[in-house]
Amino acid sequence: MLASLLQPQWPHRTWRTARRWAVAWWRIFYLGAVVLVMLMSPSSYGPQTRARLMRRMYVDTAPILLGFTALAALLCLVVARIVFVTATSYGLSRVAVEMVIRVLVLELIPLTAALFVAMRCSIPAGASLAKMREDGHFARLRQHGYDPVRTEMLPLVVASMYASITLAALSCVVSLVMVYFSVYGLSWVGFDLYTRMFASVFTPMVTWLFGLKTVLFGLAVALIPTASAMYRPYGMDRNETLGPASDLSGLARMFAVLLLIEVGSLLGNYY
Repeated sequence: MLASLLQPQWPHRTWRTARRWAVAWWRIFYLGAVVLVMLMSPSSYGPQTRARLMRRMYVDTAPILLGFTALAALLCLVVARIVFVTATSYGLSRVAVEMVIRVLVLELIPLTAALFVAMRCSIPAGASLAKMREDGHFARLRQHGYDPVRTEMLPLVVASMYASITLAALSCVVSLVMVYFSVYGLSWVGFDLYTRMFASVFTPMVTWLFGLKTVLFGLAVALIPTASAMYRPYGMDRNETLGPASDLSGLARMFAVLLLIEVGSLLGNYY
């Protein structure tokens, strides 16, 4: 009897879950399109907005730039030395450096930088947006003729994208230098071989995919947490607040997008 009472609820629950999932993704895509249009619009860079944007870019990037770069350099130095010594013992020293460049610089550093920026910048930014919305700050902005997306969300998204791309680019350059030092030491003897190996790895297509992946990583970690905080999940009452389940669903969507971007990059590089 209990089963017969619960059975009719499953179609309704499944439909409600699918509808909530579809609406959440639609809002992310919609806000992403709005933010991209605002990024290309000159009207988004007025004196007040430009000053706020520059300040936010500095606050989100400068405090973590040195620490993350040093951490990435240390990680590459240790991993490169371990891989090179292990490969040399098996007679594979010729492919050790190329493998380190492909694995660390081409794949792990951009993903690590994006995740670091997400945890350090964009997720707290999303929480602050949710708090401002719940406190009625967005409603007050609309009453005074301001767009909350342009005024509050756009600087956070641009700053997180800038931080992710900057960390990835600088860390990759420093990591390449550390890989060289770990293999050849403080000598120019292997510079020609190393640069030829670097050029063989970073072909024009691989370089284009690397740049596109880095930009997409930055866009994903900047947009998804903030977009998830801009709207309530479908079906919540007006008096309800965003709970842990909503935050976790936003993080799950961000990780899913990062995984899809990484899989697409691997397919483009190796297939």
